[in-house]
Amino acid sequence: MPMLKPLLVAVLLLAGCSVPKDPVPLTAQEDLATAAVARQALPASPTPPVPPASSTGTPMATPGAMASVSLPAGAQYVCVADAGGRRTQTTIEFAPKVAEVCRRHPEMGPCQYERNICRRSGGRVFAASGVEITLQTEAEYDRKVMRVRFRAN
Repeated sequence: MPMLKPLLVAVLLLAGCSVPKDPVPLTAQEDLATAAVARQALPASPTPPVPPASSTGTPMATPGAMASVSLPAGAQYVCVADAGGRRTQTTIEFAPKVAEVCRRHPEMGPCQYERNICRRSGGRVFAASGVEITLQTEAEYDRKVMRVRFRAN
């Protein structure tokens, strides 16, 4: 029992040392015409109120909670992140050939790579249809292409 206390303190210290998430990198204005992927920020909006928690302790999804997600014409995805009481929305547009591939096969690597950049920055990914692409959706994509991931440890 005496060894449990220092171990608990060490675990709590390590848990408190999380690295802050970096925002999604944006494409420079001069590179927009030639970039394969263009990431542009949309105007910031206030964060909507948090929905009430369900009996399981997780917030319940309310219809229209993400109704404020807006995609300009040509954007394939939008990355939505809430930080400091402000919602940031970043559009993700691909070059025409890549965009066509991503529309037909969203499980392809370049499309998935951009979605993962958004999630690493603490954001949520929404498709042009307004539907959120969750990790469960990504797992379905992986099953569709029978993708195997090897992790080195």
